[in-house]
Amino acid sequence: MWQFASFRDRPPDIISFVKVSTQRLPESQVLLEIEVDPEQMERSLDKAYRKLVQRVAVPGFRKGKTPREMLERHVGRDRLVHEAHDILIPEVYNVALDEQAIDAIGQPSIELVTEEPLAFKATVPIRPTVELGDYKKLRVEREPVTVDPADVDSALEEMRRRYAVHEPVDRPVQAGDIVRAGVTGVVDGQQVYKDDDVEFRVRAGAIIFLPGFADGIVGAEKGVAKEIPVAVPEGERPLAGKSGVFTATVKEVKQESLPELTDDFAREVGEGFASVNALRERLENDMRERLEAQAEDAYRDKAVGALAENARAVEFPPVMVEREIQRFIADQARSTGQEVETYLGMINRTAEQLHEELVPSATARVRRSLALSQLAEDEGIEVTDADVSAEIDRMSGSAGDQGEQMRALLSRAEAREAIERSLITRKTVDRLLEFVNLDGTSKAAKKKNKKTKPEVQLEAV
Repeated sequence: MWQFASFRDRPPDIISFVKVSTQRLPESQVLLEIEVDPEQMERSLDKAYRKLVQRVAVPGFRKGKTPREMLERHVGRDRLVHEAHDILIPEVYNVALDEQAIDAIGQPSIELVTEEPLAFKATVPIRPTVELGDYKKLRVEREPVTVDPADVDSALEEMRRRYAVHEPVDRPVQAGDIVRAGVTGVVDGQQVYKDDDVEFRVRAGAIIFLPGFADGIVGAEKGVAKEIPVAVPEGERPLAGKSGVFTATVKEVKQESLPELTDDFAREVGEGFASVNALRERLENDMRERLEAQAEDAYRDKAVGALAENARAVEFPPVMVEREIQRFIADQARSTGQEVETYLGMINRTAEQLHEELVPSATARVRRSLALSQLAEDEGIEVTDADVSAEIDRMSGSAGDQGEQMRALLSRAEAREAIERSLITRKTVDRLLEFVNLDGTSKAAKKKNKKTKPEVQLEAV
């Protein structure tokens, strides 16, 4: 494989042996068409011979002493030519970049035109082009935040369940019970589940093991095996759409007794509340704070989306999408503690399938990141070392006993760089909100922005 790092040791007169033409392509790419003079090709063939002769043993000659003609006859002309290409293509490619003043940001795609004399095409990714236009006229509306009283009622009901008493009963299973049973599941002739002593709660509409089981267990009697038809949902590989039977033998049934929702109950839960109304108000306020935080995240995301969508031009090479896809897959695999190949097996995807699925979202993320980076540049947004140190102090200060260990980790060069990018992103989105906001940033949002890492990270290109 050719290496295209900057070439430092090329002959000073090599430019005279290289003919280069350029063509600007869409998606921030440049096509280089490069032809090499036969004399320069011959020089590279001689270099290739001097390398090969040290590695290839030819009968009748000491290694390193085989004449070129005999070596070429032994390994074949093609082998020598390809070895010469490995030397010459990176060399003349870098000369062409310098000569044409092309600022490449990634490896080129090489297409050989002729081998002798050497002529090839190089498709080169270059820096993106971003023109935001008049972003100061952008306006993005906030979605109102309301708390549904039914959600508060559900939270109160969930709290009652946490304080419920579970009493054994001698009767068939009913909805709401907690059941201990031995369960075996067979789907399409294959045993997919077996546990001789598993406990679960039977709730209407809940999915236990597979659809159909929760409803089917109702009415089961202790000590009597009951067969329950089940179905595997579509999309649940490898048995999607198949049907089967789970057999359950109930060992114990417990009835859930919920405490009454009274002021006495309110005084006993959590840190204690004066009344049910006070408990309800606390739950409602907690919900509102969560919804406002979610709405703020959504609003910031919507503002960045509007910036990218309303830009005059955001053009970038496909290699940036490829990098984003590879980064995303690596991060997902790392989050599961697996290597990429193992992770792909876990999600039943080939690398090609997952790549195709991720192209649209990766393209959108690159576009948004570039638009945000351009805004940071246009607005002169900067982050100082003191800003980064202050953020490290804040993050490690909230880590309790692990504070010093976290400070040491965050003080590493790569961690400081990541924090700097995060702070620049946060400040850039804050500036964007100054333009797009119709009603001013809420106090809750400002408080949250001080401690929340933004979703979109600016990418260095």
